[in-house]
Amino acid sequence: MQEYIIYTPVASFILVFTLITSIYTFSNPQLFGKFMLHPYTVSRGKNLYTVLTSGIIHRDWMHLLFNMLTFFFFGFPLERVLANISSWGHIQFLLIYVLALILSDIPTIFKHKNNYGYHSLGASGAISAILFSFILFNPSMSIYLFFIPIPIPAVIFGPLYLAYCVWAANSANDSINHDAHFYGALTGLALTILLYPAVLGNFINQIGQMF
Repeated sequence: MQEYIIYTPVASFILVFTLITSIYTFSNPQLFGKFMLHPYTVSRGKNLYTVLTSGIIHRDWMHLLFNMLTFFFFGFPLERVLANISSWGHIQFLLIYVLALILSDIPTIFKHKNNYGYHSLGASGAISAILFSFILFNPSMSIYLFFIPIPIPAVIFGPLYLAYCVWAANSANDSINHDAHFYGALTGLALTILLYPAVLGNFINQIGQMF
């Protein structure tokens, strides 16, 4: 525990805080409804805080577990990488997470601004940003999916993930905000390159060694 607090303080705080707020709202329907993103309302200048609060609650235990496991496996090592590169690494990790949380929701707000019945919640946009930021630093790593027990190279997983998000946003009939996944991933890529331009050279070199 002490090691996490020392080396990954921001990721540790985000994980614990999100677990607490999500679990608490499971038994508090009034707060649950108040924290969800409602594009119809936000687009009219009301409840703007939900752009942030919707990212600290989750629909159910499975939604929470999936997001927090993904965050644990990629967020903690990413914060270590950034902290090793820059003395501002911890702050920059927080910046990527929070900005992705906000920016990944903006397309959803525009898309559903006239859909009164649409709501969105979860940290998926920010977590997609963290995942893709880490992929930039480690494109040769293997990624395992729960339902596919074989390793997938990150450089292959990335484009497939983005393509799936585009397809699912237009075709899938579920309650998942696939747009937030897609734009969160792009935000993670853009912010990481902006903060660490040299990451592109590292990315290309690793891809070259793979092939």
